[in-house]
Amino acid sequence: MRPVAITGAGILTSMGADLAENAAGFRAGRTAFRPVDLFDVSRQRVGTAGQAELPESVPGVSRKAWQRMDRGSRMAFLAAREALEMAGLSGGDMPVMIGTSAAAMPVGEQYYLQAIEGKSQRRQFLRVESYQPQHQMAAMMRALGVRGPLRILSNACASGANAIGHAFQLVSEGKAERVLAGGYDALSQLVFAGFDSLQALSPSGIPRPFDAARDGLALGEGAGFVLVESLEAAKARGVDVMARILSYAAATDIHHLTQPHPEGDAALSTMVKATRAAGLEPEQIDYINSHGTGTPLNDVAEARAISRWAGAATPKIRVSSTKSSIGHLLGGAGSVESVICLLTLRDQFLPASLNVREIDPVVEFDLVQQPREAVVKTVLTNSFGFGGANATLVFQREDWSR
Repeated sequence: MRPVAITGAGILTSMGADLAENAAGFRAGRTAFRPVDLFDVSRQRVGTAGQAELPESVPGVSRKAWQRMDRGSRMAFLAAREALEMAGLSGGDMPVMIGTSAAAMPVGEQYYLQAIEGKSQRRQFLRVESYQPQHQMAAMMRALGVRGPLRILSNACASGANAIGHAFQLVSEGKAERVLAGGYDALSQLVFAGFDSLQALSPSGIPRPFDAARDGLALGEGAGFVLVESLEAAKARGVDVMARILSYAAATDIHHLTQPHPEGDAALSTMVKATRAAGLEPEQIDYINSHGTGTPLNDVAEARAISRWAGAATPKIRVSSTKSSIGHLLGGAGSVESVICLLTLRDQFLPASLNVREIDPVVEFDLVQQPREAVVKTVLTNSFGFGGANATLVFQREDWSR
């Protein structure tokens, strides 16, 4: 197993369009929710989300190419380009690993609206073609100048973490020298209405992960990408190493289609496997970016899993959910939260679980409720999804690599 480095990272969320804006927002403890104006939410219980700001055009990309990308692909492009630029690359040959859940859902919605309204069919074939995620991602790769095999993972809310984990495996096993990996999802009316109909969204629009009276999640949108590279290749190129990926683990919880096992069995499994593979004990993890959706069942299951995993060290384990600031990015959540973990390693701070009024009694760890300056060497991030998909990644700052 070869040492694996991250040499570039990029992010776009409702907090900001790049690493600098997101780092500033999380360090300040800001929230980034606003009224949704991408589609009609007048018949929904909730009308707000972590809606991002996107440019009308991008230097270096033709207007035609930009217009052909759907909203989610534009987010993915901007985050991936930032990751490549940080890594000192301008395209090249490498595999691309992408996680998404809704993919180009808004394009499918446009097709449906056109069909029921009986309007001109001239653009319907283009919508059918563009609805395919591989078509959108291939267009993104062309715009980035990246050539290589493309793999798209759609594993619910663990998709982004799975994409980075699979990239880690390819590089560590010597099957690739470097991989561009990440995840994305854009807000769509069908997904928004679906979560609302499940009554999974917080009626206030503000999620409160690990609060005793939490009442649901808030949706967000965005993208997070990293350039995963063998440490040897990174040193040969003379580029800075942002962090190392120490390990990745995945497990499936077959308890229920949408509900986690109440004791967090699969979450416990991935955390145990990931820390063992990294050669670490729980007390050596300086921070956990939790899945922490703010729903009644998820937070209890994850809190119990963390306590079972950490044992006597639980009170010292520092945990927060950054979904409290930007919402749940579904297929993009795991990759965006991985990039946030990289920011904590780079800038030596802990982002907060905001909006908490009373901590749930099941929480035995140190819940970070305000941003803190801290010495952060090693971090862990959890991502869980419908269907029982669970994933854990462990990152370590290069200064303290083993």
